[in-house]
Amino acid sequence: MTLHQLRIFLSVVQSSTLTRASKQLDLAQPSLSKQLAALEESVGARLFDRAHNGMVLTDAGRVLLRHTQTVLREIDEAEASLREFAAGKRASIRVAGLNSVIRALLADALLHCDSSSPLDVDIQEAAPGEVLEMLYSRQVHIGLIAADSVAQASVGFLRVPIVEDPYVFVVSSSIDVGAITDINSAPADVARVLNSCIQFSFGTQHTLRVQQWYQRALPSHRIVVHCRTYEVALELVRAGLGVCLVPALTTFSPKAPLAGINLFATDYGSRRTVAILDDRYLRLNPFKQLVEALQVAGRNVPLPPILPMPRFIRSASQDVHAY
Repeated sequence: MTLHQLRIFLSVVQSSTLTRASKQLDLAQPSLSKQLAALEESVGARLFDRAHNGMVLTDAGRVLLRHTQTVLREIDEAEASLREFAAGKRASIRVAGLNSVIRALLADALLHCDSSSPLDVDIQEAAPGEVLEMLYSRQVHIGLIAADSVAQASVGFLRVPIVEDPYVFVVSSSIDVGAITDINSAPADVARVLNSCIQFSFGTQHTLRVQQWYQRALPSHRIVVHCRTYEVALELVRAGLGVCLVPALTTFSPKAPLAGINLFATDYGSRRTVAILDDRYLRLNPFKQLVEALQVAGRNVPLPPILPMPRFIRSASQDVHAY
């Protein structure tokens, strides 16, 4: 089955006769009949009943007609889009990265791109290791990952700083953290929640660092849940099942304030998000333009309200520095 045969088939359906179809296609009738016969042979069914007043579709022909109309419409749209690409009127960019960064920055970045050159943007949410694989296999052009989420030696790409957001300690808003100086002296139900840590599994390096922070800040903690997305971790905190350490932008919501959780400053540091891409793309529009727009969005993105560091975390930090 070929596109040429499908166009002939559709023309015969629309024209009702081989004679009119051959004139419409500027194709000799014997050649048209031969192509139609080859199509029927390839599908293994008769597509038309030959009547004295024209060609009548069979049941098999009606099934093929539905698919033919879809296929040829898609082909026509693809050809039109490709003509726009060839004329420099449209560009396609494939981006993969962290859900929290894409959610917080990409919409604003796209709004700042040149509207005279429309972009076709394919967005994929993926973990850093998956992003690297897609970059190496050329499935995406730009990756958005935390700078320290993969070993430096494993990335043979240019890194462009995009945004930096601090790690915050997330606690259910039902707990008055400000009143707690020492978890051991807190009410049993409160101490249980504060010592129940939700571990976001993000890669060996990251997981190990977070475990070390939990051990220092919450010496009596235990890991109660391992999960794969920050969104799940935050929902578990809202439900009162424990606490977690996450980058501030993972709580980003442009339309609604934080609900059910409070964010507290920590001494863990910040997440530095970078765009990784082949350096040749940074010399070409629209890739260069999108990366620059992401940097602008990163500078302008509002961080959620962050409360002062809890006293029990500050005390743990001071103890380590004193040691």
